[in-house]
Amino acid sequence: MKKLIGLTLATIVAITGAPSAQAAEVTLTLHHFLSPKAPAHTQMLQPWAEKIAKDSNGRIEVKIFPSMALGGKPPELYQQVRDGVVDMVWTVPGYTPGVFPRIEVFELPTVHKGDAKVTNAAIQEIFPLIAEDFADVKPLLVHVHAGNALHTTSKKVTSLDDVKGMKIRTPSRSGGWMIEAWGADPVGMPLPDLSQSLSKGVVEGGLVPFEIFPPFKLADLTKYSLVGGDNERFGTATFLFAMNKDSYNRLPDDLKKVIDDNIGPTFSEEMGVVWNNVEKPGIGMQEKSGGEIVQLDAAAKGVFDEVGGKVVARWVEEVGDRGIDGQKLVEEARKAIAKHSN
Repeated sequence: MKKLIGLTLATIVAITGAPSAQAAEVTLTLHHFLSPKAPAHTQMLQPWAEKIAKDSNGRIEVKIFPSMALGGKPPELYQQVRDGVVDMVWTVPGYTPGVFPRIEVFELPTVHKGDAKVTNAAIQEIFPLIAEDFADVKPLLVHVHAGNALHTTSKKVTSLDDVKGMKIRTPSRSGGWMIEAWGADPVGMPLPDLSQSLSKGVVEGGLVPFEIFPPFKLADLTKYSLVGGDNERFGTATFLFAMNKDSYNRLPDDLKKVIDDNIGPTFSEEMGVVWNNVEKPGIGMQEKSGGEIVQLDAAAKGVFDEVGGKVVARWVEEVGDRGIDGQKLVEEARKAIAKHSN
């Protein structure tokens, strides 16, 4: 991992400004890869940090460093928090393929249906089955976005045949498997690289949610957006908001309680609502710019779902080789999603 900016007081002051007159007892660094204008920053991390400050009566200050301001690459965020280089991160498990095999069940096509609130509730419900993935950190929230649509620069996709041979950005290894099963070429890359890759023709499309249209100006780069019938999506991405174990354990009990009181089912539900809502501006931008949102008809959706089922089977076999009961995870995830959809 590349050398990071040292987390000295001088560095923090240089990046964020001078400390307040009444300094907090505990200052926690929170590092992530998106811009400070992204919904993850403005509607999740920043409000959460403010709530922690309020509930601790100013004793905890969470300093947020967006855009990889403390150094490194997005795939290194998990290592940074695990090793205590930073206190907290918000990251994508899919950036480190194979490290979080169990949570991948919620990324699979035909499992997530397009409702972040529902899938977040399902993650909470079956978390004991996937908790081993996060044994080296304190997970504050594991969640999803509303799901991936296929956004293309110039080619309208209405059937599986249309997508064959295209170069498509994938957010995760299961997404890459799905693109391969479509007969297309998956190209892995962190989200911040997508806009330039689309503009230069490195990829012809990408699997991403509509939420990223405003910060990355994707309406200027794509003409078509494909979703499944009933606005279903082609899988989703999972996200990890995590804290270093030692950073948490060093807190006095009353400040640990402040952290613990601001995570869990209520926080998960609130963030599901946020991620559902942040799709709307992006959808509006695509429509207003003259882009077309295409929904698969029933026949075409059936073909895509059949291919998605093969991806699920591949995943079950792959994690089975690691001693994980993938079929049970798929069944429990689908059952929980169906339960919370009612």
